[in-house]
Amino acid sequence: MIKKILVANRGEIAVRVMRSCREMGISSVAVFSAADRKSMHVRYADEAYFIGPAPSNESYLVIDKIIHIAKKCKADAIHPGYGFLSENAAFSERCKKEGIIFIGPSPYAIETMGDKLTARKTMTEAGVPVVPGTQEKISDLKKAVEAAMLIGLPVMVKASAGGGGKGMRLVSEEDKIEEAIRAAKSEAMASFGDDAVYIEKYIESPHHIEFQVLADRHGNTVHLFERECSIQRRHQKVVEETPSPLMRPQVRIEMGQAAVAAAKAVNYEGAGTVEFIVDEDLNYYFLEMNTRLQVEHPITERVTGVDLVKEQIRIANGERLSFKQEDLKQQGHAIEMRIYAEDPDKNFMPSPGLIKHITEPLGLGVRHDGYVYEGYEIPMHYDPLISKLIVWGKNRQEAIARLKRALYAYKITGVKTTIKFLERMLDIPDFVKGNYNTHFIEKNKDFLMSPKEEKGEFENIAVIAAAFDYLNKIEECQLGRITSIQENNWKAFGRKKAIGRINK
Repeated sequence: MIKKILVANRGEIAVRVMRSCREMGISSVAVFSAADRKSMHVRYADEAYFIGPAPSNESYLVIDKIIHIAKKCKADAIHPGYGFLSENAAFSERCKKEGIIFIGPSPYAIETMGDKLTARKTMTEAGVPVVPGTQEKISDLKKAVEAAMLIGLPVMVKASAGGGGKGMRLVSEEDKIEEAIRAAKSEAMASFGDDAVYIEKYIESPHHIEFQVLADRHGNTVHLFERECSIQRRHQKVVEETPSPLMRPQVRIEMGQAAVAAAKAVNYEGAGTVEFIVDEDLNYYFLEMNTRLQVEHPITERVTGVDLVKEQIRIANGERLSFKQEDLKQQGHAIEMRIYAEDPDKNFMPSPGLIKHITEPLGLGVRHDGYVYEGYEIPMHYDPLISKLIVWGKNRQEAIARLKRALYAYKITGVKTTIKFLERMLDIPDFVKGNYNTHFIEKNKDFLMSPKEEKGEFENIAVIAAAFDYLNKIEECQLGRITSIQENNWKAFGRKKAIGRINK
């Protein structure tokens, strides 16, 4: 039985995994770099160990260091979270060799699905629809141009390895194909150490819809329905929701069955996500499989009532799934928005720095997965994600109303954030109607980036008034008109809430 888990990650996902561990009575172990000594996951864990300098390639990505700490603290298992080593087949293999349980799929499943060309071939053999495209990596530019023209423009040139929008180029003109291939290969090599690329048909007005799957080692595989992830910026998801506004019952059944077939094709074990591209006519095509927990997994948990991390741990423990496909239902509607330490006015440049104040949203139907606190300094070395704001409602309209209320209450000072950018999104009619695709942000860029007057300006006026009131009270104190007790109260309030905020 797993009694101690080392979480080989940081930030909000490390804290989230540790919460499930605590509920299960399992000890959690944190690892941290020099930049993360004061991070929340270090404070929350039962044990914590230093693993090196701030750069991830000297700390969180060093397999030898992670394994050494796991053996030193006698951890039974390692949970990789997402990112870093979560989809590293060599790490999974090393854990197995060292007698440590890797809470995730087999090295074979990771390797097969991690290479998009191999995954495409495997899915084709399993009868899962794939986007029309090349089946081999591109080595001859002349033949590549011929293949692209045969597929039909526009096409996407895509890196076979990795993800996150790296090594991708959209091509709409024949004379741009060779240039796009060279650029994609160069970026793929720099990002993943592998310059293999392939070509596939570009789906016009696409939707990005993914299905969550769970599979145990006893041959039981289920899906936990879909997540709509079409609102993206630079191929990175910004907002996710479930159920998808686009989905129809029969298509949901078919896509769910295809997702299960995809997982079974690689003898999958654990939690994974099968991603599809869907066109306006609800034709769907396999895109890729993420062999790990997804950033957006909380919305699936909210509508199904299933704790995916606990299920991961139970599966790794050798247990059977405790439910069947017919036991799973979608209840209500959930939406997740990712809050980043980025400056929208400067092309979303990362905004690391000291958190001076934070007010987290609360109330019925609101979940906040974060890791920062007042006085914490967001490091510059990692992804600028601050938190994930998840809301649930009986229906989509209620979920949107709660999301508006939660964003209104969410306050962070000291760093730039995307909160106001996300608030504007909720005022766009196409979002309210659920009528959007992956072009949503580009289509509404002018409105989303507009410096229109917002309620925040009225809040600033209130703060200014409070600051002047504070200064007036201090003057009265100096004149002896106010008692020392009152003076201390005003100073405590004013210094922290008024002067600090107005100076900012």
